[in-house]
Amino acid sequence: MAETLKKGSRVTGAAREQLAADLKRKYESGASIRALAEETGRSYGFIHRMLRESEVNLRGRGGATRGKKAAAS
Repeated sequence: MAETLKKGSRVTGAAREQLAADLKRKYESGASIRALAEETGRSYGFIHRMLRESEVNLRGRGGATRGKKAAAS
């Protein structure tokens, strides 16, 4: 995928479209934005922006919530 891209280099035209399609496919298959960022050597923000440009329905955040614990009955 983007292993050949230099960090911080501009991605335009057909290369950008191909990268966006690859990121979209992997994200929709369950990969996290952070995992995609690490795999490509790009920032979280760059991956997030590419997914938004691709009109991907982004998942909500995971992890613990700060609400009250449900009482065990």
